[in-house]
Amino acid sequence: MRLGVDVGGTFTDLVALGAGEIVTAKVPSTPRDQSVGVMNAIESSGVEAAAVAALAHGMTVATNALLERRGARTALITTEGFRDVLEIARQNRPSLYDLTRDRPPPLVPRELRFTVRERMGPAGELVPLDEEDLDRVISELGEAGVEAVAVCLLFAFTHPEHERRVGEALRGALPEVHVSLSSEVLPEFREYERFSTTAADAYLAPRLAAYLKNLGGKVKEAGMPAPLIMQSSGGVSRIEDAAASSAAFVLSGPAGGVVGAAYAARASGYADVLTFDMGGTSTDVAAVLGGEAQTTTESVVAGVPIKLPMVDIHTVSAGGGSIAWADAGGALRVGPHSAGAEPGPAAYGRGGGEPTVTDANLFLGYLADGAELGGEVVLRRELAEEALGGLGEKLGLEAGEVARGVVRVANAEMVRALRVISVERGLDPREFALLAFGGAGGMHACSLAEELGIKTVLIPRAGGVLSALGLAISDLRRDYVSPLLADLESVKTGELEERFRALEEAAAGDLESPEFTRRADLRYRGQSFELTVEADELKRLEERFHAAHERRYGYRMEDETVELVNLRLIATVPVDKPELKEPSPEGKAEPARREADFGGEWLEVPVLRREEMGKGSEVSGPAIVEFRESTCVVRPGWGGAIDGAGTLVLEREDG
Repeated sequence: MRLGVDVGGTFTDLVALGAGEIVTAKVPSTPRDQSVGVMNAIESSGVEAAAVAALAHGMTVATNALLERRGARTALITTEGFRDVLEIARQNRPSLYDLTRDRPPPLVPRELRFTVRERMGPAGELVPLDEEDLDRVISELGEAGVEAVAVCLLFAFTHPEHERRVGEALRGALPEVHVSLSSEVLPEFREYERFSTTAADAYLAPRLAAYLKNLGGKVKEAGMPAPLIMQSSGGVSRIEDAAASSAAFVLSGPAGGVVGAAYAARASGYADVLTFDMGGTSTDVAAVLGGEAQTTTESVVAGVPIKLPMVDIHTVSAGGGSIAWADAGGALRVGPHSAGAEPGPAAYGRGGGEPTVTDANLFLGYLADGAELGGEVVLRRELAEEALGGLGEKLGLEAGEVARGVVRVANAEMVRALRVISVERGLDPREFALLAFGGAGGMHACSLAEELGIKTVLIPRAGGVLSALGLAISDLRRDYVSPLLADLESVKTGELEERFRALEEAAAGDLESPEFTRRADLRYRGQSFELTVEADELKRLEERFHAAHERRYGYRMEDETVELVNLRLIATVPVDKPELKEPSPEGKAEPARREADFGGEWLEVPVLRREEMGKGSEVSGPAIVEFRESTCVVRPGWGGAIDGAGTLVLEREDG
């Protein structure tokens, strides 16, 4: 069996695939040591260790380290005169009109930024590396007691000789210190983004390596193969590669969800979908075009630019555990703070007293009083009502009004997120289906679709653990880049082919019989940023770039010179993916009924158990469908049926 285990802020999910069956499990996360939750999920699934052929894992260790600034004590070595590149950055402001807002401080403080005398230029060496100066810096690093060093020298992306020599000297003199070289982490031009990405890699490496060593030991002791780790780009990598290139794993968990969503959508015949993953701590949204998750190299995570390929995900602090509160002006707010897994929402009865989105959904009847979550948590409506009532006293509202307000505020935040990855990317959301997953996604999906004019909502059978499913079916993947700054019209087919062949040879040495996808970064001359397009043929590059530019920005400039900036290669080793099949129902089950709030009116609605439904089973709103790990609220005016892949396909009946 292939196992996928995804660690979220509130729950840890597992999916096991094999022999035509899907096994799922959900247990509370263990924030102090995420590996404990991983092993608990495996134990809860009942899967025998001897039956496990592969174990893929998505985690939030790197993300949390960046968010909480709990990485390693990191130093930076750079070219003399460029000590403050990390601090100067790009001079853009985090909020244009808010003079009180500032960007987060750099990961490396100024006292830990060192310079060496050397200089490379576009054509090669200008000033030789001063070995005495290097020895001085290494001595100072030893005294500073650092855990990691980022080495970022000018023009190292094309002339890495000096940088490699610095790395060699550091590793010889300080063997316990992790060393990240920019020429290995991100061999691309733009010194600030290269410095920032390399600093993040060094900052995260010791923490991530310690976690992976701990997890690998537990997995080995249990008699299972070494885990594969999900990358931000949407493919898995060997555990030793993850420990060596930490910056590529900051979106490990969310990327698995988008891969799983694309797979489930294709199985139901939908190639273009907006994915909506609402978990306990946050909501992640992304676009899938032509059956493929969209990637970007322009991500900023916790205020840190990381210019590595990542699934183009937008995250907002609106999850089931997001805390509702009243601001100084008496307005109702939701998030960014979360109750997390410990203590969790008030309804969990674990000591949490502040109302959350989950408490609001429970009070409104969307979740059942006494329902079990993850086998360990029992929801208690009276606790949710008490917490909502406490906030209502501050706002002058009844508990029901607070609950409806909490859901509306959370929905507004999530609609904004979906517009970011659709409208702001040149995509019309009305031309997409909305695929909702995560423990809370199905409860909000119809409302969000109505706001965006979307006519179709998809709720996969394994929607509550879809990120784990995505991990279990993810291909092995590695990304390669080669800088080539030149006018496109001056580039020869032979030169392009030679460079791609060099990348493919490197990939063949890292992976066994990989498949290749060629891409290129292009821009109009004078632009600051690029767009990435398929690069299977040189003669088609320019037209593809014009079309991509028009889709993203609404116009094209065919009389302007197009520049080629980088060549990219994606190397993958595909894994077998099971076909999703849904059997017909064994009989017609009678739904339960309970009261739930729709538009301020309490209605007695049918409650269907997904386990008793099958291919062709229909539902008409208002209704509630209870999946094993999640719940779907079918609003009035919506209806649909279970398709052959096990997905509940809902259509807007009133237009």
